[in-house]
Order: sequence, then structure tokens, then C-alpha cells
Amino acid sequence: MNKSNNSGIVEQFVNAVMGVKTLNQQQSPNTSIVTTQELDVRAVLVYILGTILQIVVMVLVLLGMEKIVMLIDSNSSFPNWFSTLLTGLFFALLSIRSRIFSLLDNTRSRQTYDQVIRPRWSPPPLVFPIVWMIIAILRVISSVLVWQQMNHQFLVLPLILFVVHLALGDTWNTIFTVERRLGAAVPVVILGPWLSAVVVTAIYWQTNPVAGMTLSFSCVWLTVAAVLVFRIWQLNGSELLYPLKLTPVEK
Repeated sequence: MNKSNNSGIVEQFVNAVMGVKTLNQQQSPNTSIVTTQELDVRAVLVYILGTILQIVVMVLVLLGMEKIVMLIDSNSSFPNWFSTLLTGLFFALLSIRSRIFSLLDNTRSRQTYDQVIRPRWSPPPLVFPIVWMIIAILRVISSVLVWQQMNHQFLVLPLILFVVHLALGDTWNTIFTVERRLGAAVPVVILGPWLSAVVVTAIYWQTNPVAGMTLSFSCVWLTVAAVLVFRIWQLNGSELLYPLKLTPVEK
């Protein structure tokens, strides 16, 4: 009994930190969604525009942080470690809640994952927020190392590519988790979160090998995630690999 209670507390804590909603936290919709075979051009434009705007906002935030840290570093009243602490907290915010900078609906939810047919080897739902929490910590460590290597600058190529990677991941979440477009989620997860993770890890490695090694675990996990997304797509009808128009139907 205590073990069950403890696991429930752990699950609640992890979901709260990562902002994941479970099925019983959501209202059951009064409508169901039916897909057509027609390309949803509007959705494609929304994804592209939403991703670009999120990247622009996060780059501006990087610029703001650079100005703030420059002021802190030039002010002798602050201890030497203060800017490092502030930078670590900043990267923690980006790693855990980058979606606050997105205009798209980026609700973290287990609803889609709980309802689709999954392969036998698929991890239980709780594994995902736990792993992403670990990855968030590794992202903070690696990004701070890169920031230190780049003389406390934020507007540098490795960190700009890092926020691009985060934005692509948020857009994929909208496509798969929120809108349940299982077909479109396949190419997007490969060309978006997975490929950008490989690129960011490589450039982190060139900047600071320890940072690259630290971040490399995210590539391993995203490879597993990409394969899982592909298998879910196969097991649930193999819909076309682009955003299909969605038609709401009253139940």
C-alpha cells in the first residue's frame, strides 16, 4: 500500500514539474475528430509561423539574458557565481517550459499516448516525464558549459540552435499530442526534434566535448521516441504523412 502511495506521489510530482496532464485532469470532449484525405494547408502555415515566432521570441530572450549577465558581471557587488546560477535557472526554464514562448497549443498530456495502439515494448506513460526531466537537467549542465566556453555570451550559434531544437520539439508536441496527427508526426519528429538534437549535440561537442557528451543522451532517447512514433503510426492505420484536414463531429 505504501509502495503504491509512494509511486502515486512520485507520478504527481513528476507530472507537476513537467506540466503533464493525465486523462482524469481533462474534460472529455463533446465532439470527435474525423480526418479527411486533404492536405490541411492552414495547419502547415500555422506550424511554420508558430515555430518561427517562437524561435524569434526565444532568441530575443537570449539577447535579454546576455545584457543582464553583462551588467551582473560588470558589477562588483555581485559574487562571481551569481551569473552562473542565474544562467542555470534560465536554461532550466527553457528546458522544462520552452512552450511558454510558443503561440501554438502545447499542452503536455498523456491523452493521445494512452488512447492509441502501442507496440508491446513501448514504455509506460510515467517514463516519459521522468526521462524528459533527466534530459532537462543534462540540457542545463551542457548549455551552461557552452555558455562558459563562449565567454558568457548567449547570442552564439550553439545556443541559438538549442532554442531552435526546443521550438521544433514544441511544434511536434502540438502535432502529435494535442492534434493527434499520427501521420504528420512521423516526418516531423525525424526532421525536427531528432535531427536538430543531433546537430545541437554535435556543435556542443565541438564547443565543449563534455557538453556534447552530456547532451548525447537526448539523441539516444529521441531515437527511441522516433521509432516509437513510427510504430504507433503503423499500428493505428498508417494515415498519410502530412497534416490532414480535421472535421469535428458531434457525438
